[in-house]
Amino acid sequence: MPTELDVMLDQVMDALTAEGAPLTTVDVERGGAKMPMLAAAPPALPHYFAHFCLGDNKDKEFLVDGDLRLTFGEVYMAADRVAKALASGCGVEKGDRIGIAARNSANWIVAHMAILMAGGVSSLLNGWWQGAELAAGINSVGCKLVLADPQRAARLDGEDIGGAEIILFDHDCQPDEGLKNVLTRGTADAALPEIGPDDLATILFTSGSTGQSKGAYSDHRGVVQGVFNYISQTMMALQLLTMKGEAPTSQPATLLNVPLFHVTAEIPVLLQSIGIGRKLVLMPKWDAEEAMRLIEKEKVTYFVGVPLMSFEMATHPDRGKYDLTTCTAFAAGGAPRPVEHVKKIKKEMDWAFPLLGYGLTETNAVGCGNFNENYLAKPNSTGTASRPLVDLAILDDDGKPLPQGEVGEVCIRSVCNFLGYWENDAATREAITDDMYFRTGDLGYLDADDYLYIVDRKKDIIIRGGENISCVEVEAALYEHPEVSEASVFGLPDERFGEVPGAVFYTKSGAQVSDADMAAFLSEKLAAFKVPCRYWQTDNPLPKLGTAKIDKVGLRKKYQAVAAAEG
Repeated sequence: MPTELDVMLDQVMDALTAEGAPLTTVDVERGGAKMPMLAAAPPALPHYFAHFCLGDNKDKEFLVDGDLRLTFGEVYMAADRVAKALASGCGVEKGDRIGIAARNSANWIVAHMAILMAGGVSSLLNGWWQGAELAAGINSVGCKLVLADPQRAARLDGEDIGGAEIILFDHDCQPDEGLKNVLTRGTADAALPEIGPDDLATILFTSGSTGQSKGAYSDHRGVVQGVFNYISQTMMALQLLTMKGEAPTSQPATLLNVPLFHVTAEIPVLLQSIGIGRKLVLMPKWDAEEAMRLIEKEKVTYFVGVPLMSFEMATHPDRGKYDLTTCTAFAAGGAPRPVEHVKKIKKEMDWAFPLLGYGLTETNAVGCGNFNENYLAKPNSTGTASRPLVDLAILDDDGKPLPQGEVGEVCIRSVCNFLGYWENDAATREAITDDMYFRTGDLGYLDADDYLYIVDRKKDIIIRGGENISCVEVEAALYEHPEVSEASVFGLPDERFGEVPGAVFYTKSGAQVSDADMAAFLSEKLAAFKVPCRYWQTDNPLPKLGTAKIDKVGLRKKYQAVAAAEG
């Protein structure tokens, strides 16, 4: 039975989406399927930036990056200058893929906005990748340019990146200084192309069960609509607070503590902040105590990160030293949040509520949400489909809907969804049904109140603190070791990260390989988060199924139990 909060949220959203209301929708056709679209949303991101950065929020503080503080207007004008330089001096034309390989910073944000304003397709390379991984991403989408900070550029030394040109940029300085290598090549009065909703906007990289990183590309309509679906949720929450007499009076603020190459940081954090006039306080690297210091200093009102982040603050021994009461929501996404974390966060920070979001790179972060009292009542659930745009379905392998309560593949359809994987038609066809639902690879069911419960994954991946790790990719790296004959990689439960990779391997020669030596070997081939945390070397070949394949399920269960027993 729907809770009182559910009823109130539905009533508020019904009013906001009524004919003539701010969130009125119209139908748009995609792939032969009709789906709702928010009528008031700007057609493309350059229009979105201009409307919200040069309007009422122009002189409000937008980015706080260490000692650097920039208003919405200052960020927009900096992006405009860089966009004109990209177009006039760097040869960027509409549709060119332009990579960004860097850590979070104000200048990363300016570069991202500038690429989109210049008509480029902003291709967000994983800043944690090593050289070969970065090169593979660049080549897979055919980047024309890569804007890189010195650290990532150094990783690319000696790597084949096709015809891509690397242009260095710096952090911790004003945009005119940090992006001078772009600015000095162009002219300030260059014309920018007109960008429409059907033009391509972004490529974000996702790792599936095969380990081959795929570039998920979206048009401007999909990204803008994804942002506006989040804005719709925020408007709904504010309207509810207004009805309760609790409407906030200060400028909203949030930490940017997840990497900008992730869809969570790009859509609900960065891009939504532009639309709602929210201050972004940047953290180059996660540290729970530094996060608490910034929450107090900058009066942060909303927090979102992977589950371990809010849990680390709630359980930090020095939490009592900081006043966190301005922050009334501690949201999580990117990975399952243990039920004990939900209870602990509410107990330790009782002035606030934990929240949970469920979305994917391919859905531009749009999916489900579980809020406040409802989340406390159903902490195992990822919530209900996010109105007004999400169509959530549980489908069988043939794409047919399953009865309520029956487990099947979680599938999401909305105008926000990506268009496909770059130059990978086979993967695109496998991921999108004939009715335009995206197959998430997660198995779940809907309860009687339409709350989604995720119970397993179809894909052979580990989710470590929001980062997808392909078991196949790590196994492939293990097989490159000259002594390894057989290997299997699986997830191990972990209180901080949700799960971490573990590995068991067999050497035919009987040679012994220490954990330290194996970790050092893999660290040269894989990003640090992919390197297993535990290793087991077995004296016998790994168990096989009747198909002669390694029994991965059996090994996972066995070594999860071993890890739990060993502590």
